[in-house]
Amino acid sequence: MKLTVNKSISIVLMLVSVLYLIMAFLLPEYPFVPVDADLIPKILGFCLLVLSVCFFFSKDIDTEDQKAKRVIPRKEVLMLLAVMGLVLIYITFLEVAGFVLMTTAFIIVCSRLLGYKKWVPNIITAVVFSGSAYSLFNYALSIRLPAGILPF
Repeated sequence: MKLTVNKSISIVLMLVSVLYLIMAFLLPEYPFVPVDADLIPKILGFCLLVLSVCFFFSKDIDTEDQKAKRVIPRKEVLMLLAVMGLVLIYITFLEVAGFVLMTTAFIIVCSRLLGYKKWVPNIITAVVFSGSAYSLFNYALSIRLPAGILPF
């Protein structure tokens, strides 16, 4: 049996899903809750495992056309690295600056980086989304997000 790219990727995904499931089963259980915190991670882990097994057994012929499509242009690689850098900056400063400020800044900068040129809709979308998500989590769901330097 020849190990194609799809089979190699599926093996990696199987290993990731097994490790993810192990960590999901190690989550603590909480009494008196209708749906425990480990339910969604377990469902996602099993879904990833099943899909990676299906991917392993899917029919794939490694053609020259497929090999040509695997080449990622340098510009796109740099863009992916830039977005990854933005995510790391977001994670680093989330606690200090707060969810609303960091999410707003992340959406604006990432949108501009990915080619969206209109400032006004971009800023409005970022502010409305960040404020709405913060309000939903903090006030409706009672899940505290970092407030950072903002007074609320």
